[in-house]
Amino acid sequence: MNYSNLFRLDDRKSFVLGAGSGIGRESSLALAAHGAHVICADRDLDAAKHTAKLIANEGGHAQAYELDVLDTDAVFAAAADHPDVETLLFTAATNVRKRLLDYSSEEYDRVVNLNVRSSFDLIRAFGANMVRQQKGSIIGFSSVRHVVVEPGQGVYAATKAATVQLLRTAAAEFGPAGVRANAVAPGCVDTPLTDSIKANPEWYNAYATKGALGRWSQPSELTGAVVYLASDASSYVTGTVLYVDGGWTAVDGRFDPPTS
Repeated sequence: MNYSNLFRLDDRKSFVLGAGSGIGRESSLALAAHGAHVICADRDLDAAKHTAKLIANEGGHAQAYELDVLDTDAVFAAAADHPDVETLLFTAATNVRKRLLDYSSEEYDRVVNLNVRSSFDLIRAFGANMVRQQKGSIIGFSSVRHVVVEPGQGVYAATKAATVQLLRTAAAEFGPAGVRANAVAPGCVDTPLTDSIKANPEWYNAYATKGALGRWSQPSELTGAVVYLASDASSYVTGTVLYVDGGWTAVDGRFDPPTS
């Protein structure tokens, strides 16, 4: 075993959904830095092109691809266009922070369709190709909310739990073909999805102090988990959840008891 190549992704194609910004963009850059050819997919084609340009400027290989994951036919067409993808990464998600009694059916459908149905379609479309080629890694972004919740996060939390179970099922069903499927569960990440929290200093600081490290993460801090799950370093890892939460799920409560 040549351990110096353990995380290399040379000559492997990665399809990153949500590559136009945030975690998707940083993950695309990290995958390319380790040798992958990255398909930067996003509903915003200009944003995807910008990510691909950033990769090219660093000497990497990438191309932009316009894709609206709410269009099932477009998802399967994307998989047909790229049948040799070895890593699928999807990061797109939305949230409506309302308590259950205040939620509308339209809001419920909007969150569930983007967070769950699109994941279902992506896993099926690209997973079928991976099963045929007898290799591949599927990586989906869940959240610590799949196990812990707070008022106003119920529907989002339910979708993130569903994402985990879809990936675990894919791990079970695709595993005999050598295809792996795993979830990454971040804690507090500084992305546009959390702008409403950052706008409230009390709320922002409460989240920061909940974790063991006492701060929010940057999107770049999620990329190590992505590269690990895409590479041979995780060749025996499937059906699991990799927490990158700064200790959020390890710390019991927000109060620091006295030492004596």
